[in-house]
Amino acid sequence: MYTFNPGPSQVYPQVRQYLQDAFDEGWLSAQHRGERFVQLMRQTVTELKNKLNIPQDYTVFFMSSATECWEVLAQSLTPNKSLHLYSGAFGEKWFEYAKALRPNSTGIKFGIDEIPDANNLPGLDEQTDLVCITQNETSNATQLRDGVVLNLYNRLPGNTLLAVDATSSLAGIQLKYIKADIWYASVQKCFGQPAGLSVMLLSPRAVERFRKINERSHYNSLTAQYEKMLNFQTTHTPNVLGIYLLSRTLHDRPAIKFTHQHLQDRATKLYDYFDQATQLTPMVQNPETRSTTVIGLQASAPLIEEVKRRALSQGLQLGSGYGTWKPTTLRIANFPAIPDAAFEQLVQFFAREFA
Repeated sequence: MYTFNPGPSQVYPQVRQYLQDAFDEGWLSAQHRGERFVQLMRQTVTELKNKLNIPQDYTVFFMSSATECWEVLAQSLTPNKSLHLYSGAFGEKWFEYAKALRPNSTGIKFGIDEIPDANNLPGLDEQTDLVCITQNETSNATQLRDGVVLNLYNRLPGNTLLAVDATSSLAGIQLKYIKADIWYASVQKCFGQPAGLSVMLLSPRAVERFRKINERSHYNSLTAQYEKMLNFQTTHTPNVLGIYLLSRTLHDRPAIKFTHQHLQDRATKLYDYFDQATQLTPMVQNPETRSTTVIGLQASAPLIEEVKRRALSQGLQLGSGYGTWKPTTLRIANFPAIPDAAFEQLVQFFAREFA
């Protein structure tokens, strides 16, 4: 069975051996205050920065999920309010979560074929602590290109940081981290790992800001986490197994520039095919807003159900639509852990069954 579900998604087949190794090497009962764990943390951070081309002066944090990142950013970096630009369900959920904690936060919704206008951001002022965007919106298969992120970053007031949800793109495509202050992602997508761990990257400017705010009211407050991470420690018992699996996977994977090109080639092949199809067509019409790592297709609700049923009978699990798009769309994950053989089988399935 190959799964194209965009999360939790297919894990690398090597994870099976990594799990056995973790058991045999005693990582499942390792002391997280000991030197052995410190060495694992240091190694994992080094692998992350080297393999994903993350700036050396960015600080790495490990948390439980992207949802926890929403909470931590609201707690520790948003004393006033945040402004959220979103086109889909996860960007909107981030906004709703932030507003629950910081009621003055505002949101701007845009369409899936649109690019947000950096020159027209109602609510953006000197009191805005964060501008928050979803670089790759898993729910509707859209993506904000590097130029869009840079344009937003260049137009922010001096006191405002740019925060980026890259949950379904980090470790899949090459990102220009210096064009934003905060990036985060869960590992159950492009990292090819089991769920239960997330990675957050903060620029020196973001570190300076939360240290100045000095919020310490929560177990996962950034100031306290930062002080521990200076010595590759955590404020709480971490997901040792998840960090171990991430370290092993990163070590065995190629540099991000090779993964990026590979996924880009596969996405182009799929979009080219479905642009010529008649029964199933791309959900996103604007090529400039189409995701590289999540391909969305649309059709009538009965046809969508038929496609998923037939695919499953042939060992191909397709991702359902999400939210308001659920009945009439399906999603295909284009993540690194999904082998080329699965994509070839998928294309042949569509050509044979739904040409």
